[in-house]
Amino acid sequence: MGLLLLGLILLLLIFGAGYEALSRRSAAQSFPAPGKLVDIGGRDIHLNCKGRGSPTIILESALDLTGSLDWMPVHEALARNSRTCSYDRAGIMWSDAKSTPQDGNAVAEDLHAALAAAGERGPFVLVGHSIGGPYAMIYTRKYPSDVAGMVLVDAVHPEQLERFEQAGLNIQLIPPSSTLNMLSATRWLGLPRKMMQVEGPGIPPAIKGPMNAYAGISIPGWKSEFEGFHRTMRDANAARDFGDRPLVILTATKPQSVAELTGFGLTQAQGVTLRRVWREMHDEQEKWSNRSSQMLLPDSSHAVPWDRPDAVIAAVGQVVDAVRAEDR
Repeated sequence: MGLLLLGLILLLLIFGAGYEALSRRSAAQSFPAPGKLVDIGGRDIHLNCKGRGSPTIILESALDLTGSLDWMPVHEALARNSRTCSYDRAGIMWSDAKSTPQDGNAVAEDLHAALAAAGERGPFVLVGHSIGGPYAMIYTRKYPSDVAGMVLVDAVHPEQLERFEQAGLNIQLIPPSSTLNMLSATRWLGLPRKMMQVEGPGIPPAIKGPMNAYAGISIPGWKSEFEGFHRTMRDANAARDFGDRPLVILTATKPQSVAELTGFGLTQAQGVTLRRVWREMHDEQEKWSNRSSQMLLPDSSHAVPWDRPDAVIAAVGQVVDAVRAEDR
């Protein structure tokens, strides 16, 4: 019986490893990188730039497995008006993973190196969704002469965790390290790929296929960003002053569904509190520039680029126009 059980385990391991290997080969064949792979010193960053015109728009995605796919609903439209680049951070989708720690400073350095290697020159308008907001803030502090304007798309506030705790909201936004380690260590067996498959009517069909195909591949980069989350928030907290750069804040104010509240372990009353605190933090963000405005989106969830691509396009266009007016 012991030998039979051992043989069954080995068979499952072989099957899982084969499934993962075939899935990766299929992903590369079915969904090749839409942009180009830029060497930044021994590893590649996937950079997808389209269109012409200055300033160049840089799209910084949320902390998830979708990477540059986050911006698919708006990328083409933005590129009709100005040069527009989306990209994948280290270990996400088509970009190589890294062995060193990942946080906001490391993200900024990778992006700066990729843009330079690809010959993309400023001035840049940075557009950050969710944690992409703090990443854009840190980039602006490190390379201030590169950045002419910003759009924060339902962006994370650097003091988000503390504000939620002060309001009595016990929200687990960062997966336990044991879960992250388990998913990363066992991804070669194929099970994490199956666990991370995402379905649902809110996901654009063109995004669902490549996102699920690369889910197992993107786990290490996703894990590294969560591990660097607190360092990122600390550094973003020191990067709040945007001077007189044009800034637009997009704030999603749609109430959470019952399923979303249940997932966060919140009551309906706590959901109201969550929205109030979120709005207060975004009102603060508006004060970080001398030339800023805010757009409230009552019909959008946190996935603003998918729910309200028109709002993202309008906000970016507003900042691009302001930068061009300065140049004239």
